[in-house]
Amino acid sequence: MSPDARAPHGLTAEDVTDVPESWEVLASAEHFRARVIAVATDKVRMPGDGAADRDYVRHPGSVAVLALDDEGRVLLLRQYRHPPRKLLWELPAGIRDVPGEPLVDCAARELAEEAGYRAKTWHTLLDILTSPGMSDERIRIFLARDLTELAPGELDFVPQNEETDMPVVWVPLADAVSRALRGLIHNSPAVAGILAAYAASSDGFTALRPPDAEEA
Repeated sequence: MSPDARAPHGLTAEDVTDVPESWEVLASAEHFRARVIAVATDKVRMPGDGAADRDYVRHPGSVAVLALDDEGRVLLLRQYRHPPRKLLWELPAGIRDVPGEPLVDCAARELAEEAGYRAKTWHTLLDILTSPGMSDERIRIFLARDLTELAPGELDFVPQNEETDMPVVWVPLADAVSRALRGLIHNSPAVAGILAAYAASSDGFTALRPPDAEEA
């Protein structure tokens, strides 16, 4: 089979853009609700007038921050993640848990609370769906530069649970790329953000969207 035979709709590379779409939901049931997530099943009308159940996790969404210093190093912090039973190297990140809060403000808060830094220059680096086959979680990853470390007492935040032990390390961006490609970094927004920042650095980040870019 030729490659073109797999594209019967006449689409080309120019059409490769994710677009909103919502198939008819014939029935929906929520099975479980916790502090952050809920688990639901939707019965979705399929092509040919059939229907299929789709189980998924409802999530309010998240933000993450690729903080890059003047030496081209990325800030990574280590956090225990219970589902995979691993200590993972990650970007500062957090849930969108303040209604109406601009995403860049949420990201700035997480950078301050988790890493102890503020940034003067912000760009939208990447928008990702973490696992679209099983969750509606979306993450906006920001690039933060022109960093300043917060002074002791500048932040009124008390770490709890996993956040009480999150060491921070500065890693050269190219080294972080190598570590991701060698399977040493597994957190999805960290891997995506590191690779995207490395690619975007080729033109000095001039092609990146502004921090208040609209989400598709």
